[in-house]
Amino acid sequence: MSNPHSDSDSNGGSGSSPNSGSARLVGINHVALEVGDIDEALEFYGSLFAFDLRGRSESNAFLDMGDQFLALSEAAGDERNDDDHRHFGLVVDDASAVEDSLAEHDVDRLSTSGLDFRDPWGNRVQVVDYAEIQFTKADHVLEGMGLSGLEKSEDALEELAEKGMGMGREVETGTGAKTELE
Repeated sequence: MSNPHSDSDSNGGSGSSPNSGSARLVGINHVALEVGDIDEALEFYGSLFAFDLRGRSESNAFLDMGDQFLALSEAAGDERNDDDHRHFGLVVDDASAVEDSLAEHDVDRLSTSGLDFRDPWGNRVQVVDYAEIQFTKADHVLEGMGLSGLEKSEDALEELAEKGMGMGREVETGTGAKTELE
């Protein structure tokens, strides 16, 4: 069965070809949900799924799924806006190409420290560069996607190594010690 959105022959005029200067989608890094109460949300999700808690603050919690995560963000009922924190994080091969495309198409970025914007229907999208995050694709999958040259930054490699998901290289850890990435 062929993929109707494949870049190999035609993409029906929508999307991008590998050489168009646009960033290629690599995967989904995370999904962020807004909840009324972090403790209740952790109890609810904990009753359904086994997970490691990646991090937690008074109003946020991050449920680890290997190299991906579910982000929960608390908002009080009177502060709650259905789309303030709900979003999905897309992984791309070149975040700067997305920045250029947003500017070219007059798409306003949101006032965040990341690369966030809303699509024309109000969906919030956060774009992250493959090199800078722990999210990984197997080499054979990257090759099949035409992305075999993608590499990780030292920070991303260190984050993977600290979680026991190294990638076969030695890097310096945050403590100054060196560790072998598997």
